[in-house]
Amino acid sequence: MKKLLPTSTAGSLPKPSWLAQPETLWSPWKLQNEELNDGKNDALRLCLDDQLRAGIDIVSDGEQTRQHFVTTFIEHLNGVDFEKREIVKIRDRYDASVPTVVGPVSRQKPVFVEDAKFLRQQTSQPIKWALPGPMTMIDTLYDNHYKSREKLAWEFAKILNQEAKDLEAAGVDIIQFDEPAFNVFFDEVNDWGIAALERAAEGLKCETAVHICYGYGIKANTDWKKTLGSEWRQYEEIFPKLQKSSIDIISLECQHSHVPMELMELIRGKKVMVGAIDVATNTIETPEEVAATLRKALQFVDADKLYPCTNCGMIPLPRHVATGKLNALSAGAEIVRRELAGK
Repeated sequence: MKKLLPTSTAGSLPKPSWLAQPETLWSPWKLQNEELNDGKNDALRLCLDDQLRAGIDIVSDGEQTRQHFVTTFIEHLNGVDFEKREIVKIRDRYDASVPTVVGPVSRQKPVFVEDAKFLRQQTSQPIKWALPGPMTMIDTLYDNHYKSREKLAWEFAKILNQEAKDLEAAGVDIIQFDEPAFNVFFDEVNDWGIAALERAAEGLKCETAVHICYGYGIKANTDWKKTLGSEWRQYEEIFPKLQKSSIDIISLECQHSHVPMELMELIRGKKVMVGAIDVATNTIETPEEVAATLRKALQFVDADKLYPCTNCGMIPLPRHVATGKLNALSAGAEIVRRELAGK
């Protein structure tokens, strides 16, 4: 991106009420068959239009064609039985009924490539596409086959690499791997998690990003955050090794969180997507509040490497709130751009 402080979103954006139940994770589709395919494309176009009208520079599909940022990808893989379910603790935080790995995992065909091609046809703006990261994928399943988190993660990394290469060929400019699990399993992240992430990104010529946040603004996550104390220093455990990794961009949470800004010094030299929009509240930030967060971040991130972003996905928010937050992000970034240009 040649533009200074290019804006983007971390992931999901609200779906239209005629496609799925608003403000709900894993919301079932309201349409079927060909109507569903047309509805997903219509929603993707509307989502793109919302981003362009708000002045977002690096656009995405807003995850309009998927029910969930992890499980929709897994649904298309061999070796996972969605009828055979077990209760597991997701990210050591809350219990959930999840599908079971019953055999070798593999990808028969591309999962999101047709959606990415469709988005590419709609715009000349840079496109970012999000995929679940290997560690977050294994944390959303019950493994009755490999019986090893690490082995399963490496298998998923190979599959993700296949998908990422196909997305790159479809015209995607930035491929982002979502790894909220990186904020929980620190020993595993440093032992093999970052290496598995690099395997997922291996051989890509487009830019790569890893998104590490404290989760959607749902109760299980907000309750967990209350236990983390006055300073959230989880990033400190993994940033040193990520700084040395082959991943180009690190996406993190800042706005209204207790993350000490100086932790970004640990990834100096990397491009940083700085979360300047809080997704855990319906209160819409003012452009000045966004600008204040970006100014603080500029103490630790060079201006040509700072990408204003949201803390996480906004699927649980009302659509008008998400749109207001996109507008605030864009306006706040413009304030700081003008300040930098005046120096």
